[in-house]
Amino acid sequence: MTAIRFGLCCQFLDAPIRFRTATHRYVWSLTPARRRTYLRQIAADNAAALSAAVTACRSLGIGAFRINSQILPLGTHPRSGYTLERLDPSGAVPEAFRRAGELARAEDVRLSFHPDQFVVLNSERPEVVSSAVEELEFQAAIGELVGADTIVFHGGSGAGGADAALDRLARGLDRLSDRARHRAALENDDRIFTPSALLPVCRAAASVASSTLMASGWQRWWCAS
Repeated sequence: MTAIRFGLCCQFLDAPIRFRTATHRYVWSLTPARRRTYLRQIAADNAAALSAAVTACRSLGIGAFRINSQILPLGTHPRSGYTLERLDPSGAVPEAFRRAGELARAEDVRLSFHPDQFVVLNSERPEVVSSAVEELEFQAAIGELVGADTIVFHGGSGAGGADAALDRLARGLDRLSDRARHRAALENDDRIFTPSALLPVCRAAASVASSTLMASGWQRWWCAS
């Protein structure tokens, strides 16, 4: 039987838990050394905030937490972007995120992501699709680190008609790595795609994922909610 969990989305209004953000304009005004220090401290603070969020959710009887998609702000920015490995060669910050994930598993708090609206995997513009793929891969890497099993995103653009848009979506999904694909879940919206419209794409992607991933011992179904 599937358990239904109450979930909390991204932020707290009545608890002193805050996830820090950053802007490219400010970050790019810093020297390279100060830039790394500044972003590394934000990453460390946000790892600590994630652990605090998990603890707060558990105390409130909330079984799921959606991580802010900017938990590592500017990570995929074309100029000020970074990876955790380059940002913190010591490994202390990645380890803090791993501990947050271990805490979530111990407290039975499910973690997930929901990318921002600029992630449009079926855009007619190739550069937008490439950016979407990069962002989904970045979030999948964080998801792997903290044990988040789902990245929920919308079908995207309806440009060119539903059939063409869904075809582009299927081709966009094909560009994702196994790490991103097995976490991806398609979500309907209130304007363009219904669950029934997304279902054929989900089934086709699940079939591909199944044949690809069975050899590694696990399988995940794509779903529309």
